[in-house]
Amino acid sequence: MTTADDDPTPNLANDLARWSEALAGIARTGMGFTENLYERERFEEVLHVAGDIKAASRGDERSESVRDEFVGEWVESIGEGVPGYVTPKVAIGAIVGNDDDEILLVQRKDSGIWLYPTGWADVGYSPAEVAVKEVHEETGIECEPTRLLGVVDGQRMGFSRFGMYMLLFHCRATGGALEPHPLETADVGWFPNGGLPEATAGAGWWSSMAFDAISGVQAPATFDDVRSPIWRQAD
Repeated sequence: MTTADDDPTPNLANDLARWSEALAGIARTGMGFTENLYERERFEEVLHVAGDIKAASRGDERSESVRDEFVGEWVESIGEGVPGYVTPKVAIGAIVGNDDDEILLVQRKDSGIWLYPTGWADVGYSPAEVAVKEVHEETGIECEPTRLLGVVDGQRMGFSRFGMYMLLFHCRATGGALEPHPLETADVGWFPNGGLPEATAGAGWWSSMAFDAISGVQAPATFDDVRSPIWRQAD
């Protein structure tokens, strides 16, 4: 008998979404490099197949409008030449601790979810500089990055619907005062281990690592295990 823990549906849906994004990435990269009309048409067909797979991953396999929405988003992002080579987006996260071994969290205005400060990597900044910038913009706190805690695949972990890598830094608070960003942040605060807000996102995978870093525990940077075979094995 199949139990909830044995149910393959969640992994299948995640795999379908991942495979669709991989196919779409290959097709968009091809469209960005090719000057051959025949090849471009074939890549466009691949995009539509990827759209069907993406729709199926969400239970909308019969909806052409959902498929066309995905295809439209993908087509809009196509560049030419090297800029058109599709790669995962990069997000930067910052685990900021204070002298009381508390962690700095922000509450997203759009969802009400609490999480450590995060943001997309900006051109012209190093990853560590993005961490400092995002922390100050979202919370008013000034900080100093001390080390890289990990690099994870957001799509594989289930918190991104497209290809995205998260670089997570440990930072030490050096000054400033709590001041939420007027557009992005509903609230900010310092929280102790065991006292995180109820609506904290993904704490199961990052909280122990975060508080270990804040308390001074030294550990190697974490990263996703390599699957074997890499392409098809479900998590």
